[in-house]
Amino acid sequence: MNLAALTAYELIKEENLTDIHAKGYLLRHKKSGAKISLISNDDENKVFYIGFRTPVEDSTGVPHIIEHTVLCGSDKFPVKDPFVELVKGSLNTFLNAMTYPDKTVYPVASCNDKDFANLMDVYLDAVFHPNIYKKEEIFKQEGWHYELEDRDAPVTINGVVYNEMKGAFSSPEGVLDRVVLNSLFPDTTYSNESGGDPEVIPELTYEQYLDFHRKFYHPCNSYIYLYGNMDMDEKLEFLDKEYLSHYDKIEVDSTIQLQAPFEKPVTISKPYSIASSESLEDNAYLSYNVAIGTNLESELTLAFDVLDYALLSAPGAPLKQALIDAGIGKDIMGGFDNSTLQPIFSVVAKNANKEDEEKFVGIIEDTLKKIVKDGLNRKSLLAGINSEEFKFREADYGNFPKGLIYGLSCMDSWLYDDDEPFLYLKILDVFAALKEKIETGYFEELIQKYLLDNSHKSYVSIEPEKGLNARLEKELEEKLAAYKKDLSEEEIDKLVEDTKHLKQYQEEPSPKEDLMKIPMLKRQDMKREAQPLVYEKVSCNGIETIHTNIYSNGIHYLNLMFDISDITEEELPYLGVLKAVLGYMDTEHYNYADLANEINLMTGGISSQINIYADTKKKDSFHAKYEVRSKILYQNLEEGLRLLSEILMGTQITDEKRLYEILARIKSRLQMSLSSAGHSVSAMRAMSYFSPVARFNDLVGGIALYRTIAELEEHFEEKKQFLMDKLRSLTEKIFVKNRLLISLTADAEGYQLLEEKFPQFLTVLPDGEKEGEAVTFHCEKKNEGFLDASKVQYVSRAGNYLSKGYSYTGALRILKVILSYDYLWINVRVKGGAYGCMSGFMRNGDAYFTSYRDPNLKSTNEIYEGIPAYLRAFDADERDMTKYIIGTVSDMDTPLNPAAKGMRSVSAYLTNISYEELQRERNEVLDAQPENIKNLAVLIEAVLAQDALCVIGAEENVEAEKDMFLEVKNLY
Repeated sequence: MNLAALTAYELIKEENLTDIHAKGYLLRHKKSGAKISLISNDDENKVFYIGFRTPVEDSTGVPHIIEHTVLCGSDKFPVKDPFVELVKGSLNTFLNAMTYPDKTVYPVASCNDKDFANLMDVYLDAVFHPNIYKKEEIFKQEGWHYELEDRDAPVTINGVVYNEMKGAFSSPEGVLDRVVLNSLFPDTTYSNESGGDPEVIPELTYEQYLDFHRKFYHPCNSYIYLYGNMDMDEKLEFLDKEYLSHYDKIEVDSTIQLQAPFEKPVTISKPYSIASSESLEDNAYLSYNVAIGTNLESELTLAFDVLDYALLSAPGAPLKQALIDAGIGKDIMGGFDNSTLQPIFSVVAKNANKEDEEKFVGIIEDTLKKIVKDGLNRKSLLAGINSEEFKFREADYGNFPKGLIYGLSCMDSWLYDDDEPFLYLKILDVFAALKEKIETGYFEELIQKYLLDNSHKSYVSIEPEKGLNARLEKELEEKLAAYKKDLSEEEIDKLVEDTKHLKQYQEEPSPKEDLMKIPMLKRQDMKREAQPLVYEKVSCNGIETIHTNIYSNGIHYLNLMFDISDITEEELPYLGVLKAVLGYMDTEHYNYADLANEINLMTGGISSQINIYADTKKKDSFHAKYEVRSKILYQNLEEGLRLLSEILMGTQITDEKRLYEILARIKSRLQMSLSSAGHSVSAMRAMSYFSPVARFNDLVGGIALYRTIAELEEHFEEKKQFLMDKLRSLTEKIFVKNRLLISLTADAEGYQLLEEKFPQFLTVLPDGEKEGEAVTFHCEKKNEGFLDASKVQYVSRAGNYLSKGYSYTGALRILKVILSYDYLWINVRVKGGAYGCMSGFMRNGDAYFTSYRDPNLKSTNEIYEGIPAYLRAFDADERDMTKYIIGTVSDMDTPLNPAAKGMRSVSAYLTNISYEELQRERNEVLDAQPENIKNLAVLIEAVLAQDALCVIGAEENVEAEKDMFLEVKNLY
């Protein structure tokens, strides 16, 4: 990098970031004052973001609304939704924007140089020159607005952020997190809700919103980040010439203030809404929250990550166990959160009672005092450090590019100290230092100083209230009725006219000449070849093995897959229980707390999953697998295999108390996922009415599993012996050699090591019987409306196209992009105000449409009904068609880490997909014409004709539309 030539910038510092094999640079743009950090390495998955420090003075959600709205057109790219145009027509590997309590960040990532440059340009123009000053409609659409369909209709409030936050405020965990943050920092920005409180959002005026942008969206208040293998000089020159040089440095007061410590803890209680069918008893949340130093103390922060594990998160951790043993809460959560200037350590008891609050605090403090006196479990501390270090070294962040996670880690320190972006990328030495301090009493001293002697605490409880949401909605209706009553005839006419105008604005497509301004690749820029399948089928000590032979950085990604295709419908939910039991109960040689430590000392984690792989050649044929997944360093393979056999063969399912604790925890976590992921839960449930694969997934992970768990937990005393016998018989039946398939991702050395060490594991595994006949599932159409204490809906419609004689084609992948970012986006999100909308088309014929945090119900279902007509009228020129194709290829070409490559291999093998078929699908995508999309109208018609509907939503809304359902029932 030739920094000498870049006269527009001042180099503040450069560092060798050896922990992540990169070089780091911190620069300042001389004229504008913009702060820039660069991380240069050989990663082709390049990342850029621009972030702004955005403290708030109220809960109107202004930074959140700005985050949505700046991506709705700009000077250079005046189309109404450049964000959507980019999703449809870019090879991005990440594209989004995020609002935090104190910052707003706009990140993009791509492996393609030209595409990456385009993404940078669109995002920079969006934040600095948005159309929000020219079009108030953008603020109304994404933020909030009054709606009045006609003179006689009631006034309502709509807006994407408004509805998103209504959904967020429906979650008790969301309510608790918010109150905790506000309670600890009452005099700083954190006392407000940056996302927006739905009751306060309508207080935000258009002018206040513009003022916020004027103040904070200046380069001198920005944090610009570039990561990966690119020409940094060229990017810096572009930044300077196109954007930064147009600004002079000004003073922007955006400092995040420290909260002065409390003289004594504060106690706060708030209500949250539950459904009328839910119990008031055992339904409160109690929390104990402490402010811990600042985020600029990296050793302290990492030490508290370790204490989180040792005190709270690990199975059998002392704080968690003391509360459960005392009968306070059935699920203990919380942990350490360093996403704010002053991090927070929290202990949360879920399914508790308000009257136990004093006891709850007493048990926590007594337990902590005892730990300080007697000392922490040394193995637990070491396991916590090893676990954090393994995660950092492996840098496996799933679908998120590691450069993005590194960049967000930079903000953990950079936002609060302009000279410190790399603090959390230089932590291997800190881990080493923490290991040295295990024997010195360091961790016990931290507990004494920060958790016991520290008065900067809050005790927050949230208590259930039946019908709270309905009451608030009624109050809002009355308030809006009073508002309408006070309007003059002219004002009412104007509001009707404004509502009509906004709808017209939303329906009007962007002019073609504006769309042409969005930079785009061409079809020939797309790679023609499908990603290869790099596995080979071999026999490892007589066991069928799928070996993905790639470099894995000295880690075995070892997946033991036991066939469960013959497990009956009645038994499948018990496998859902078993998945939560294995690795979390005592075994022959360990109690469950020691087992957790041993796993984290010797491996990067061992977990159970249950998956079904639908055969693409035979309808309703599938492979179902109970999978035990592990990450083990080559040098620890023997120990890792010993732990796997200990878990599979040595688990003692006899501890009734522990079994009940696990059941209560699964029930609690399932409740959280049913509410927060209502779109995917309801889509799976809708497909379960006709699809064996979806029925299987519902039984082991959806509403059907929740029903079984709730029943077992509620009647545990009479069912416990039956449950223990059932789990024991399932383990004896499943964990045998004759059902085992191995999936290994590692290089040749790793495979050879497995071949050497595996015989010892096999000696403890019985031969067993082969699986029997695959089970026949009983699917029936139920069309259920589930009542939840939410303010919004999740509306899902599904069907199967193979059963109607249609076949899978690559064009369906393009259709998913078209629907998600054109037809459904415009109708369900832009006009309907829902936060999200999705669709999916599986190779086995299952298809669904779903909405997320949706204020509507019936109208969304009617929008799904309109898809065939939309497709019959579908028309796209070469540019538009190319755009949809690029967006589709982007999804197909997501960079995969070694673990994901291994899963792709074994999935292709079990679903019976060849490379030739993947190539054919890719050709169908790359060569698609509008006619191919139009032709899908009949396929979608066939899907919709099956009329499989499932909705999770607000009690009053589902009840009001009960004629749409065959059954209306409580979600919990």
